[in-house]
Amino acid sequence: MPSFTNLGDLIRRDRNLEKVAVIDLGGEQAPREFTYAHLDAMANAVARALARRGFARGERIAILSGNRAEFLAAYFGIMRAGFVAVPVSFKFPRREIHFILQDAGAKLVFCDQERCTDVPDNVASVQFGRDGKGSFDDFLDVGSFDSVMPQAREPAMFLYTSGSTGQPKGVVLSHQSHIWVVGTRLAPDLDRHRYLIAAPLYHMNALALSKLACAAHATIVLLPQFSAWAYIDAIGRYRCTWLTAVPPMMAMMLREKELLAATDLSSVEAIRMGSAPVSPTLMQAIRAALPWASVTNAYGTTEVGPVVFGPHPKGLPQPEMSVGYPHPQVELRLVAPDTTKAEQGVLEMRCPALMNGYHNRPQLAPPFTADGFYVTGDVFRRDDQGFHYFIGRADDMFVSGGENIYPTDVERMLECHPGVAQAAVVPFDDNIKGQKPVAFVVRKLGAAPSAEDIKRFALANAPAYAHPRFVWFVDELPLAATNKLDRSALRRLAQERAAERESL
Repeated sequence: MPSFTNLGDLIRRDRNLEKVAVIDLGGEQAPREFTYAHLDAMANAVARALARRGFARGERIAILSGNRAEFLAAYFGIMRAGFVAVPVSFKFPRREIHFILQDAGAKLVFCDQERCTDVPDNVASVQFGRDGKGSFDDFLDVGSFDSVMPQAREPAMFLYTSGSTGQPKGVVLSHQSHIWVVGTRLAPDLDRHRYLIAAPLYHMNALALSKLACAAHATIVLLPQFSAWAYIDAIGRYRCTWLTAVPPMMAMMLREKELLAATDLSSVEAIRMGSAPVSPTLMQAIRAALPWASVTNAYGTTEVGPVVFGPHPKGLPQPEMSVGYPHPQVELRLVAPDTTKAEQGVLEMRCPALMNGYHNRPQLAPPFTADGFYVTGDVFRRDDQGFHYFIGRADDMFVSGGENIYPTDVERMLECHPGVAQAAVVPFDDNIKGQKPVAFVVRKLGAAPSAEDIKRFALANAPAYAHPRFVWFVDELPLAATNKLDRSALRRLAQERAAERESL
């Protein structure tokens, strides 16, 4: 097992550095191939250039860009030089981008041409994909560089939450926390894989896999951002073996039936889904489309990382809808309101990947218990074998006529309908019940269930209080910046649809 000290320095120089590290399908002249020698040299050149500017150790340097090799080089170089990398979602509105850059105290922003206008005038920037002064190539200071040796718990990066329930919060993560994540995920023979990454590099899902791929000396096939067509084409064209995605991405991919049928997908060996719940219907559809691939339903958080669950210590097969058995190096417990332990409750966890805290948020109560467990806010169920199942966000739960409703439970039930591809459930204010569930549904291709069909199915397969009072059909569900379901947008849409009904 290699020994890493700086999170930006995960490249194995004892391996063949002429191996392709990144096949970049973004940029201005895709595809571009970058060897490990090239990626390493770019990261060193970024580190040297930043050090030359005289920033104080620990200063924050932001990245605002679609996925591309230069993003990874900048990310690694920032941390090698002892600064803090701050990837920023380009899907945020401009006011939130400006808030994050101000909140983080960013001294410099690396950006691509498409997003450079979102950088405030008072913050210096370096632009990917252009020539001349102010360009990335002009900024680089080529040469060797000795990476900074981080102190204990020294911040390596801030990852900002989506801000769907308020202002985005900067999660402060140390070098040691994510070196531990990389180390626990490393395994023999990973270097032969081609990892397809289409999730945004400002998100934990894609960043963690990129670092694992580098430490394993594997190859990354990097899409600038997700589209179902490009994702399928990349699998076939570049013989990708390992896919990582959030469930909505997989659902969108599976709707491209003609392209799937025309593409050779036999290279895919592993699919890891996380960051959002997966339904039985989606899982079955993935297994039908890629029957030879192993499919993992995973779980992680920005605050504590992607290493939470794993295989059962007795070798028991993981139930399809389970996220697994607690990882041996992670302490977990389920806490219900009326007891300290339960078979269902809010997940609390403690492990070496635990965040330092939230940046610049002294007014927020720390999300830690007195004994150092992080309170996830996610509700889980544990079965008799110790396997865990994600139920839903505690703050997504709503009460209808005195009954607790978890939207993901209702969504999974609705997606068992033969005509439903995807479903999303949100609460709608009601004078009698307090709140009642309503649903947005994406029909399967060729299927035409009516709203009444969906309601009858719900009444036959779930408690009556959980059936959606309104059902609205949409072509696709809105996604937030992390490619997860945007429930805030759906609640707004529900209000609009209800107002339209009343005006008729």
